[in-house]
Amino acid sequence: MDDFDKKILKCLQEDATISTAGLSEKVGLSTTPCWRRLQILEEKGFIEKRVAIINKLKLNLGLTVIVNIKTSKHSKDWLVNFKKSLIHIPEVVEILRLSGDTDYSLKILVPNMVEYDRVYQEIISKIDNLYDVSSSFVMEEIKSTTKLPLNYI
Repeated sequence: MDDFDKKILKCLQEDATISTAGLSEKVGLSTTPCWRRLQILEEKGFIEKRVAIINKLKLNLGLTVIVNIKTSKHSKDWLVNFKKSLIHIPEVVEILRLSGDTDYSLKILVPNMVEYDRVYQEIISKIDNLYDVSSSFVMEEIKSTTKLPLNYI
């Protein structure tokens, strides 16, 4: 990983639709070496996939809910069931296992409170041994980015 690779990753995080010619111009390489570096970054797993970031408000997903879950069960079987129960709910866009007082945190995107209640009911009906489920409603999104810091490689 050198400065050219970092520049390629930085540019792709800003615009994954950039052409190889445009990318090579931005990073200061000719097209073929830039294309080859891009292929290597993909092969080595630095680039997992290229996606479009969709405006959630245009999709009527104006309510973001952070759900913190505590469980009284910490077995492998419980965790497998937990994952299987949540992974296919499209409104659940993030699932994090945490250390500390909260065991899991979910990020849920819905249009309104009625839809959130429906998702909430679906979650609690599928998962046993929930000790506490608490929801926080996002009032303002101050920073949300998909750009990862590149200064640790």
